[in-house]
Amino acid sequence: MYNARERLANEEWLDELAAAADALDLSSDARSTATDLFLSDVPSEPRSKRAVLAASLYAGSLIAGDGRTQGEVADALSVSRLSIQSRWKDRLEAAGLEPPSW
Repeated sequence: MYNARERLANEEWLDELAAAADALDLSSDARSTATDLFLSDVPSEPRSKRAVLAASLYAGSLIAGDGRTQGEVADALSVSRLSIQSRWKDRLEAAGLEPPSW
């Protein structure tokens, strides 16, 4: 879990998440889940944050049943699809969830 300080320290990233979620027309459940996934394990390296943000948004959309593709999320956050592909299962595991085997 994260604290309010994490939310404040990463406010600019959460604004980007919100803008991408708007562009993808994601539900409030997907947005909330993506926020929780991102804030529960924010990377210390600034250059990794965008990729982790994208992976969190993708995983959040899956959990909420909104099911956007990795390519759609990658385009919305200006990252490569591979950045999401290599990180989204880790996001789920970090949150204590079991990723699908497909």
